[in-house]
Amino acid sequence: MPSAPKKILIVEDEAPIANVLKLKLEKEGYKIILAENGKKGLASALKDKPNLILLDIVMPVMDGLTMLEKLRADKIGKKIDVIVLTNLTHFNEDYKNNEYRVEDYLQKSKWKLSDLVLKIGSIIK
Repeated sequence: MPSAPKKILIVEDEAPIANVLKLKLEKEGYKIILAENGKKGLASALKDKPNLILLDIVMPVMDGLTMLEKLRADKIGKKIDVIVLTNLTHFNEDYKNNEYRVEDYLQKSKWKLSDLVLKIGSIIK
């Protein structure tokens, strides 16, 4: 019996980016859940328990860092891997080592979809 596909929650307010990621990752065999802001993303993360979250930082309603802080305060949320996708240039290695515990971060202008797919594959084997 094949195992269930790994779930990835994409929390991204820019629909074109979210949709491209969704299409590509579904082709790779992942089950994709979309949320357009941190508030919806947090609710979805705690309900759907994804294997990984791709998290934008600058969003309306609730930004990504606030969502991440609330996620990490929850017993379930502490265990979910997170990759930050951001346009911010000052997001750096410190976030990998502090209470936010992100697996990695990618500056939106500097990555390719193929790089992201490889990174996801290495995190959620």
